[in-house]
Amino acid sequence: MSLPLSPAPFPPTMAVQADPARFPALKLVALNAALAESLGFSPSWLETPEGVDFLGGQTRPDGIAPVAQAYAGHQFGQFVPQLGDGRAHLLGVAADRQGRVFDVQLKGSGPTPFSRRGDGLAAIGPVLREYLVSEAMTALGVPTTRALAAVLTGETVWRDRPLPGAILARVAASHLRVGTFQYFAARQDNEALRFLCDLAITRHYPHAAIAENPVRALYENVVAAQARLIAQWMSLGFVHGVMNTDNMAISGETIDYGPCAFLDVYSQDKVFSSIDRNGRYAYANQPKLAGWNLARLAETLLPFFDADEARSLAWAQETLGTFATLYENAWLERMRSKFGLTTCEPDDKALIERFLAILEQDRLDWTLSFRRLTRRELSCDAQNSPAMTQWLQDWDARCAWGGVSAIVRENAMRQINPAVIPRNHRIAEAIDAAESGDLSVFHALLSRLGRPFVDDAIYETPPHPEEVVQATFCGT
Repeated sequence: MSLPLSPAPFPPTMAVQADPARFPALKLVALNAALAESLGFSPSWLETPEGVDFLGGQTRPDGIAPVAQAYAGHQFGQFVPQLGDGRAHLLGVAADRQGRVFDVQLKGSGPTPFSRRGDGLAAIGPVLREYLVSEAMTALGVPTTRALAAVLTGETVWRDRPLPGAILARVAASHLRVGTFQYFAARQDNEALRFLCDLAITRHYPHAAIAENPVRALYENVVAAQARLIAQWMSLGFVHGVMNTDNMAISGETIDYGPCAFLDVYSQDKVFSSIDRNGRYAYANQPKLAGWNLARLAETLLPFFDADEARSLAWAQETLGTFATLYENAWLERMRSKFGLTTCEPDDKALIERFLAILEQDRLDWTLSFRRLTRRELSCDAQNSPAMTQWLQDWDARCAWGGVSAIVRENAMRQINPAVIPRNHRIAEAIDAAESGDLSVFHALLSRLGRPFVDDAIYETPPHPEEVVQATFCGT
């Protein structure tokens, strides 16, 4: 078998060889043909029985040995020195036409030495959720891991009830996490940490290699990438749900969607994850938690920032301190665009925050409110509160300073304020149908999520009260 796949670049101390479980009755659910082709795979071959066997981990090219990566992590603030890929197998790496290298990984493909007491499997629900949301994020322009394929295993997975088992074939710029660095820092393995730094620079930030101190440059780039990423999340009303350090990618991609969800009615304190009982990873907390995770990354790299411990710590604190400013600047840039503001004025932040306060007070839908603002529908809504009416007048006055026509402004706003997002109730509908054997709802939703900035009277509609999803689950 000849496939465009090379072995994963890890020594045995970093990744343990592990074979996927045997699944004799695999069935292809979805294939991302464009992504496959961009990595040199033949979509038509991947749809054959041999191709599906490859996507389900049953066959592999000569010289390829699947591995499970080691990592640690802070989970809800508590450090766990060994986690690792408990239900995932890294098949290898593939390059796109520009020469960029990507991991090809299977999730739900069976137990590994890191599984602890888990079965290493995945039910169809979490697989379809990640497929839908990661591809929606791609269409929205958010850095993210990608779904290459979803495959039914033909077996039953036991969670709170029996469910169809499935595997997600996932593509990522890498699976290097903050927790990967923590794993080796906890073992004081500076040689492994140096290897990880070199790999991260090569894969993600090659320009850092020519810096006077490449590891400092690496850290600065990770801080900046996370500031941009979290600003995008916040501008879209996205709640990751489980921002543990093992779920923060060095690449700056969104990774491990688990109990993620998008806001319907806007609430700063909104939590979806069923296990986040104290609201640690609530919507409004995400920037702060990203900074906290970056502090944990800095701790692992202190030996490389400077030979002098005091100078190393001082530099780390100063650089980490730039995150708040980088995030605020990125957030303001995104939000100005959402409001059609083409210039920067000192009072813009106050204008934006007033609008958000009205959304929360009036219990308005995040995505639909911005889309209706784009279409000028909020201006003629008889249900507007006095506060909203006054705000709209102030916004109109502010827009007049921008020097662009209303048509130009509206067209620009249409390209940043989506009409269609992967709403929680739509995902739940798709999963419920798939669990009963009907995949048509999933495929219809997937197709529609690929065009988020096109109006759609059906898919942009918020949930009815009885459809609201109150809690989400990791599904592990």
